[in-house]
Amino acid sequence: MEKLFQLKKNKTTVGKEVMAGLTTFFAMAYIVAINPTLLSKSGMEWGAVFLATIISAVVGTLVMGLVANVPYALAPGMGLNAFFVYTVCFTLGFTWQQGLSMVFICGLINILITVTKIRKYIIKAIPHSLQNAISGGIGIYVAYIGLLNVGIIQFDFDSGVPAMATLNQPSLWLFLIGLILTVVLLICKVKGAILIGIIVTTLLGIPMGVTVTTETVSFTEACRQLPSTFGAIFTSEGLGSLFSDPVKIPLVPVTIFSFSISDTFDTIGTFIGTGRRTGIFSEEDERTAETTPGFKSKMDRALFADATATSIGAIFGTSNTTTYVESAAGIGAGGRTGLTSVVVALCFIASSFLATFVSAIPFAATAPALVVVGIMMISAFKEIQWNEFDEAVPAFFTGVFMALCYSISYGIAAGFIFYCIAKICKKQAKNVHPILWIVTALFILNFVLLAFL
Repeated sequence: MEKLFQLKKNKTTVGKEVMAGLTTFFAMAYIVAINPTLLSKSGMEWGAVFLATIISAVVGTLVMGLVANVPYALAPGMGLNAFFVYTVCFTLGFTWQQGLSMVFICGLINILITVTKIRKYIIKAIPHSLQNAISGGIGIYVAYIGLLNVGIIQFDFDSGVPAMATLNQPSLWLFLIGLILTVVLLICKVKGAILIGIIVTTLLGIPMGVTVTTETVSFTEACRQLPSTFGAIFTSEGLGSLFSDPVKIPLVPVTIFSFSISDTFDTIGTFIGTGRRTGIFSEEDERTAETTPGFKSKMDRALFADATATSIGAIFGTSNTTTYVESAAGIGAGGRTGLTSVVVALCFIASSFLATFVSAIPFAATAPALVVVGIMMISAFKEIQWNEFDEAVPAFFTGVFMALCYSISYGIAAGFIFYCIAKICKKQAKNVHPILWIVTALFILNFVLLAFL
């Protein structure tokens, strides 16, 4: 165990890693039921997507833990699965087999730009001011996810005005109880505070009628349905038909590009936001790896694990598999090595047989964990020179856009664009890394293309 995960070197223990793994899993367990429910709207079998979700999560997370030795978990990404259903299938008229084929190609592209270390060069090109902005922005984003998931923030669709929900629902009271409990435990420095908060809140939700199971299918039934999606991309209805309609041919590369740029920068943002300040990804480790060929640094291996997971998921039958920002919950609980990821993977394996119980974990129990982790991460903003307007503007848009657009990649895009504008105005354009100019141009191109989809 020590030799494989280097626990002492990373100043952690088996107990702490196990607790962190459980915390991460509980924070992201909702994907087990939500992803198949969403993707099944495109015509896919619920049980097939259910197993594909678990398989892609297990494989990607195990590679992340055993090969990269970092505490990150992977699963089909929220947002990207909605884009798959509502934009790719419903709006553009592609079949789900064609959609999976484009996700598969997106994964291959991500593998290519990872093997050639393009993704790593992008990370290195991001200035420290923006890295701190991304870290703080991830904090706002994580907390915002928690608040939205539980419904404490609601939008009046007639006026478009956001407001706090009326506290007339048991789930909202349960959330507030869980939030206060978790905050008190953390202030009192109780070990396993976040995990204890999730478990206690889940149990309290039983008599309140909030902790309830959702309708799922049995493991046996899911296994019978899996062949309907497994390998579907290699049939005549998948890759074979992707370029058969001349009218849709121009939409294919645009869609793949949109999948790829969102997937890439969601991962980059998560790694920068949660890995730099905690020491999981150290610059010294990366500098040492520069002198040797192959994937020697944790960052190299972690990016490769993330890149391969998308194509594997598409083969089994799910949309883009990506590194989950909810991993921040486990990192906040003390997770520092791949043992955390292995625990998450084992929990996903168990969930394939216990889906009914896993689905019972309410958002009201996991939302407090995300809120307190977000509070911890916002401390990165203190490193930004807010009195320097040219530095404050990119930082502000990075953090705000991540939350309000519900997208890490859009927050990074806003930060990059305003960073370049600021440097042009200060006549310091030559100080902007060439890669940053290229990436900013690609973001702008992506927005323009999406406007015509």
